[in-house]
Amino acid sequence: MTRSPVTIVALWLLAVARSATAAGTANVTFVNPEKFTDAGYSRETPTERDLAALQRDLERHVQKLAERDLADGETLAVEVLDVDLAGRFQPSARIDDVRIVRDIDWPRVRLRYTLSRNGVADPSVEERVSDQSFLMSINPYSSGDRLRYEKAMLDDWFRQRFGRR
Repeated sequence: MTRSPVTIVALWLLAVARSATAAGTANVTFVNPEKFTDAGYSRETPTERDLAALQRDLERHVQKLAERDLADGETLAVEVLDVDLAGRFQPSARIDDVRIVRDIDWPRVRLRYTLSRNGVADPSVEERVSDQSFLMSINPYSSGDRLRYEKAMLDDWFRQRFGRR
């Protein structure tokens, strides 16, 4: 079976595109998650289950961003120091598992990160990441995603700091 020149060129371009895709990694750790400002998925004071789910969800998201945007050989070490999720639980609400989201309760994450390239680390940087206009922008995440505002905020932050180069 012979292949046409167009097919050969298309296969070659596909191979080049795959080799050029980003393939960085991220290692995410959480510092004293029990002291986070607001990390409860289902109530104001988070349960161990809430904290474990939050950590898992944030870690997966940051790892996905690193795989997508960091170059091969780059590793991002992220320490999450504090989380304040968008919205609040209203003490007067009859149902304690409903988070009320208003523009005055924007998402915030405090973190420290170090980017390493081929084993050589840049200096660590500590930042407070927040999005005060989180309700005014288009959010690509489902309304059922418990971290939809935080993920969109981290997407923007990641793109600004480490976007594909």
